[in-house]
Amino acid sequence: MKKLLLLICVGVFACFNLKAQPKHFKVLALYENGGHHIEFSKRAKVWLDKLAAEKGFTVDYIQNTDKIDDAFLSNYQLFLQLDYVPYAWTDKAVAAFQKYIDEGRGGWIGFHHATLLGEFDGYHKWQWFSNFMGGITYKNYIGTFAKGKVNVEDKKHPVMKGVPSSFIIQQEEWYTYDKSPRPNVHVIASVDESTYDPQGDIKMGDHPVIWTNEHVKARNIYIFMGHSPNLLDNPAWVKIFTNAIFWAAGK
Repeated sequence: MKKLLLLICVGVFACFNLKAQPKHFKVLALYENGGHHIEFSKRAKVWLDKLAAEKGFTVDYIQNTDKIDDAFLSNYQLFLQLDYVPYAWTDKAVAAFQKYIDEGRGGWIGFHHATLLGEFDGYHKWQWFSNFMGGITYKNYIGTFAKGKVNVEDKKHPVMKGVPSSFIIQQEEWYTYDKSPRPNVHVIASVDESTYDPQGDIKMGDHPVIWTNEHVKARNIYIFMGHSPNLLDNPAWVKIFTNAIFWAAGK
């Protein structure tokens, strides 16, 4: 009888622990490891790998879109576009990614360069991606960098859990677009351009910097700030990135 009770207790304990463990998921990170973003990529990879080890998910890294097709993306619950441009993708990668997002086959987080939309290096604008990002086209950027205050607009969004209502980004090359994406996306946070330091003439007015497109099936979030490695020293940005990973992956 004692042996039977012991076995039951062990079984219940094992089931409890099984339920308590987070479900494993796989992340694909398409990232830039050259040019201006190489230092950011280096630090982001170290941080991501540490978080993955602590939280029970894995990250695979690629630096181009050659491998991307339907079968390849089926291995991943989250697509992380870590400072990678939306042009010069292979045709099969374009088709697979659009299906991945439109059909909700996984989640997506885009950073910084993901909104570099327009005519670049002989490539035409990816119109689907422009629509995905709210119908915008890249216009200009603050090449000399500026500090700025970001205001959270949707404090109840899961990605903003534990994030202060406003926070300072110390160094960023803020982009401007031909128009605000606000009419076509759900804005989560925006930058107050009056707080730029130093001040300059490159401004948008209404300037969203974190948003999600609720017109597609995939959980998705775009986070503009993603240029400088010092973002990994910013508790608010790190919290947003962490929250975004688990929210977009559906965990």
